[in-house]
Amino acid sequence: MEPHGKHLIAGEWIGTDTQFLSDPVQGAASSFSVGTVALVDQAVTAAEDAFWSFGYSSQDDRARFLNAIADEIEARADDITAIGSSETGLPEGRLQGERGRTVGQLRLFASHILDGAYLDRQHDRALPDRTPLPRPDIQLTKRPVGPVAVFGASNFPLAFSTAGGDTASAFAAGCPVVVRGHSSHPGTGEIIAEAVHAAVKSCELHPGVFSLIQGGDFDVGQALVQHPLIKAVGFTGSFRGGRALFDLCAQRSEPIPFLGELGSINPMFLMPAAVAARGPEIAKGWAASLTMGAGQFCTNPGVVVLIDGPEVDSFEATVIDALKDHGSQTMLTKDIASAYAKGRSIVAGVDGVRELLAAKESDDRSVTPSVFATTGENWLSNDALTEEVFGPLGIVVRVKNMTQLQEVALGLEGQLTCTVLCDVEDSAETKALLPILERKAGRLLANGFPTGVEVCDAMMHGGPYPASTTFGATSVGTMAIQRWLRLVSYQNLQDFIA
Repeated sequence: MEPHGKHLIAGEWIGTDTQFLSDPVQGAASSFSVGTVALVDQAVTAAEDAFWSFGYSSQDDRARFLNAIADEIEARADDITAIGSSETGLPEGRLQGERGRTVGQLRLFASHILDGAYLDRQHDRALPDRTPLPRPDIQLTKRPVGPVAVFGASNFPLAFSTAGGDTASAFAAGCPVVVRGHSSHPGTGEIIAEAVHAAVKSCELHPGVFSLIQGGDFDVGQALVQHPLIKAVGFTGSFRGGRALFDLCAQRSEPIPFLGELGSINPMFLMPAAVAARGPEIAKGWAASLTMGAGQFCTNPGVVVLIDGPEVDSFEATVIDALKDHGSQTMLTKDIASAYAKGRSIVAGVDGVRELLAAKESDDRSVTPSVFATTGENWLSNDALTEEVFGPLGIVVRVKNMTQLQEVALGLEGQLTCTVLCDVEDSAETKALLPILERKAGRLLANGFPTGVEVCDAMMHGGPYPASTTFGATSVGTMAIQRWLRLVSYQNLQDFIA
């Protein structure tokens, strides 16, 4: 399919005079209209109009809408895979799996809201005869916040973008959505927008329920998050971009929630008995996880911490052997590949850091793995090592003992995940470490690797800042719907509300 390159604004495909070109890995570039501040206002105003019906729609109607979007995406499956692979370089199997996840979470949210339990309703009935004062009838529920803005992610063109988790959960809550599409995959965003548009029409919803704005400079994003009718923002992306938008939300005359996921190094702590028993196996698993998807996952395990000893030499040798012949991998954008090269250079330039595996020469969009090693003392004294490098870069941190391992854990900033590799003989050390790690991360794992986030009721995908900007919220799983709701109590209104 050849993209038409227009914005979807409240049911209308609208072009603008200024264009930008996509930068596909393969195939011809396509032209897309550049977003404007005027289009932002048009989309958000329509979203506010839509809220008066969509925000008060039934759970059955919203579930029908979510399932309709899933159906429309599946109906375009082959075209979505083709254009997504062309734009991003992701293999067909990865995109097919991501499409399945996208459709699956839409259907999961649809089923989750049907019984209304997600609203956490409470009812304290009136006690007119209570002394010394009677009690009024009070009912508590949750209501959607209003129109929300969602920024598409570069690394997940389906699951975290146009109709990804933020959009789907906002729809489930009853919030119209204005999406700022990511310029790295505008054609993929467009075809998914067509699927949402078709679902809006088939469900006979107000067209302002959904809009997609492509491209545009920072002023477009600024206009979106600071529009007085936008009541919350969802974002997955870089720390720098997310922090800039977070600050804009806070500077509004009416500050609003900025629900941002900003990144993580996802450290793994290897306990002594586990390393002694299966160090090479763990090393091979880490190498595979580190390079999965060219390391372009927010849960990529970039750091391994373990107590120094002969087993660590074997661990490092196994990692090098697993990665030394690893071929180059295509990054999602040239900018991401450039940022990886810059981050790699920064790590290599830190005193006390050894380069175990150097990256090979590649083109301006491809990379190969890099692995470094350092000591616990050096790690604790160099903040540059704790910065996320988005891509297949790993750091082995050799600590002196369990006390220093805990010091490394205590010094961490907020993380999406922390992982412990342990055996039964490590129980005491693991139990002592967990209270530290649970203050640092939103998800703790044992004997696995953090790449791969299950979409389910119990998932927490978020964490203390700077992993995310709202430590108590998850962007994955059914609890993601809660981000777009607010509590409302109704007093003595039992005759007027359902």
